[in-house]
Amino acid sequence: MAWAIGRAEASEIDQLNILQATLLAMCRAFSQLQIMPDWVKVDGTFYPDIASPGETIIQGDSLVAEISAASILAKVARDDEMSTLDALYPGYEFSKHKGYPTKFHLEKLGKLGVTEQHRKSFSPVKKQLALEIEA
Repeated sequence: MAWAIGRAEASEIDQLNILQATLLAMCRAFSQLQIMPDWVKVDGTFYPDIASPGETIIQGDSLVAEISAASILAKVARDDEMSTLDALYPGYEFSKHKGYPTKFHLEKLGKLGVTEQHRKSFSPVKKQLALEIEA
């Protein structure tokens, strides 16, 4: 009946931590809904600070069709964003690996360095920043 995408910037993830940034993104998505739900089902163990009753479901994406669908929508939105970043940051080939920490992505990070789109709190990025400072 209704869906929305919420996101957090890399800088917000660095500032808040991945869990709190995820909950913030859920709040942002919820606030955009055109139809308010009577009950919300959230994948995991933490419930966002939203004005709707609901429940958390561990491994909900494999147990609940609606959560599974939400996961697909989120992944498609993220993949689209990575394709846009691919055009903005030539050479990183974000559309190929979608920014996931694959060996290929880590090779590109080592070769090309860190962008403002990278999470500075992510261990491989921290290591790369340290190398860039040493150089």
